[in-house]
Amino acid sequence: MHDIRAIRETPELYVKGWDSKRLSGAALVEQILAFDATLRGAQTTLQAAQAERNETSKKIGQAKAQKNEDEAARLMAHVETLKRTLEEQAEVERATAETLRGLLATLPNVPASDVPLGESEEENVEVRRWGEPFAISSPKDHVDLGEALGLLDFEAAARMSGARFTVLKGQLARLERALGQFMLDLQTEEHGYLEVAPPLMVNDAAAYGTDKLPKFADDLFQTTDGRWLIPTAEVPLTSLVMDQIVAEEELPLRFTALTPCFRSEAGASGRDTRGMIRQHQFNKVELVSIVAPEKSEEEHERMVGCAEAVLKRLELPFRTMLLCTGDMGFGARKTYDLEVWLPSQEKYREISSCSNCGDFQARRMDARTKKAGEKGTRFVHTLNGSGLAVGRTLVAIMENYQDEGGRIAIPQALHRYLPGLTHIGGAD
Repeated sequence: MHDIRAIRETPELYVKGWDSKRLSGAALVEQILAFDATLRGAQTTLQAAQAERNETSKKIGQAKAQKNEDEAARLMAHVETLKRTLEEQAEVERATAETLRGLLATLPNVPASDVPLGESEEENVEVRRWGEPFAISSPKDHVDLGEALGLLDFEAAARMSGARFTVLKGQLARLERALGQFMLDLQTEEHGYLEVAPPLMVNDAAAYGTDKLPKFADDLFQTTDGRWLIPTAEVPLTSLVMDQIVAEEELPLRFTALTPCFRSEAGASGRDTRGMIRQHQFNKVELVSIVAPEKSEEEHERMVGCAEAVLKRLELPFRTMLLCTGDMGFGARKTYDLEVWLPSQEKYREISSCSNCGDFQARRMDARTKKAGEKGTRFVHTLNGSGLAVGRTLVAIMENYQDEGGRIAIPQALHRYLPGLTHIGGAD
């Protein structure tokens, strides 16, 4: 959600920001300010009419006390006129406020000043690179590797659930479970995140507050009673502060969770249809931070480092990308993507996205902070990131740690989670 006062006072900032998101910034700002003017005009008229009605009501009493029935009748007629004005302007106020709120709810966050301009992922900027791609002769992709081992079954998944689902078996299922546990332990034990086991279904308020509604309703799965399956644990974790005032002394709050995530992939027709890259259901370790406004940039860099640490421990080559304005998500003001090397595709693919949302989500969910001894409150800043997507990490391990015989070596960091197992396809 956007601050209408800020749009009123610095319209050029929003024109530039929305232009960079391939929207017509000038037209949008003009429309918003027109609604705002109508709303404020209705409110001013309402206040004036209410004050005049109150004053006229006093005069009616005075006229009756003086036995001046004609004057009392005239004043009562005027009160009826004012009553109609109040009803009309109240409706104008209600309808305009609803329209303005609905419009603002559909508009993306404004990019930070240091976000590079660009229209697509081709204009994202590489910030750093870690590790060298593995030298693998004729690498197989994860689908061929998993099916050859008899541990990856897309046909069974399709029979019971349809496309974009996967069945993992045996050692591969164990490896996925170990990955999730490893990521949680790293984030809680070394990086100070608090583990949370949140609901996997949320209401409209939680989905709206984390900017998934109304724009992305088609990307979500909804239950028969109106709840939404979470597309990411960002939704329930951030919603822990919904409608709350958090003492500033308690910030930052850092939460993590390992959950299934559910996405309809409505806009992904024809993309990554082979394998586990883009699924309707997948597991992910999410990172969420709630911080004071002046701390969000620092926290963002910290969060990216926490996500990078997972790939470093697993010794998977990756690069960190700063997204351009046209490739950022709806609620983000700045985003870094981590892209892991996939030998079968001979390119880096996204495995984590870490975003600073500023106060965009906090305004939608009314999440504030307050310093001890002070009266006023401020909106918190919210950040979220993947630490990491478990399925895509599994894919990266399978492809980068394969040998010529089709076995998959277990990264050293996972050995304590898989005692006695050094290879997938080896002795269990």
